[in-house]
Amino acid sequence: MSKDEMSIESLEGDQVIEMDINRLRDFKNHPFKVTADISMVELKESIQKFGILNPLIVRPVIEGYYEIISGHRRRYAAKQLGYTKVPVIIKVMRTDEAIVAMVDSNLQREFITPSEKARAYKMKYDVLRKKKNVNCCGRVVHKTKGKRTVEILAEQYGESAKQIQRYLKLNDLVPDLLAKVDDDELSFSAAIEIAFLKEEEQQWFLEAMTFVQATPSLSQAQRIKRLSQEKKLTKDEIKDILSEIKREDVSRVTFKTEQLRRFFPKGYSIEMMKREIIDILKIWMEKYWDE
Repeated sequence: MSKDEMSIESLEGDQVIEMDINRLRDFKNHPFKVTADISMVELKESIQKFGILNPLIVRPVIEGYYEIISGHRRRYAAKQLGYTKVPVIIKVMRTDEAIVAMVDSNLQREFITPSEKARAYKMKYDVLRKKKNVNCCGRVVHKTKGKRTVEILAEQYGESAKQIQRYLKLNDLVPDLLAKVDDDELSFSAAIEIAFLKEEEQQWFLEAMTFVQATPSLSQAQRIKRLSQEKKLTKDEIKDILSEIKREDVSRVTFKTEQLRRFFPKGYSIEMMKREIIDILKIWMEKYWDE
């Protein structure tokens, strides 16, 4: 019997075995993305130099296959490098226990997107709602009596209860809007307000963002939310609000008139100076692109 075919019963404690990489499966509804970013490049370089130092944690699922609880990125990097086997530790866990272990291990990553954190918090929130004051993965959740689930999560992850609620609310965004939060095309605070819209209204909002080529300020998002709650929200209303010039846009680049006067003939009005500056920028841009 090969090492990777050893029965679970023969494993004692945290014994490490080598397992065929093709027998590993992603965790169901895994909320954390595995991407070929700079940290993945660094991980691959580390594995090339030192091997896989931390074994993957897996649990048996269907016959002959194992679900990854911790180590999706290591598995990806190893596969890219041509590994056929990886070191694993097998843990026999119920689904709820596995969810808690998977979330806890992955939330230790250095960089986590808002959508990843939102989905992870939701998965653990759902488990804790069912299992308050009980063991999770062999650990007792202490001092939870009388506490709300968001308060328990807040204590565990060093967040405020309000912030946990905000992340949970983020899950109500349609996927395309959630992606915009990850890409910094929609601010976190504005996204929370938009998450209160009905799905159809969110699609209107998404279309309006594309049409107007603008993102909402917090105050604009709050107005859109309020119109939705009052059942007065329309596609045109969203476009009109997003088309407004935001205060921060107006004040982003400013010059005092005195700073500009010395560059223009006497008698030039402010409007004349503005037009002249725009014309100069157009000439500069044409020259830049020609080069």
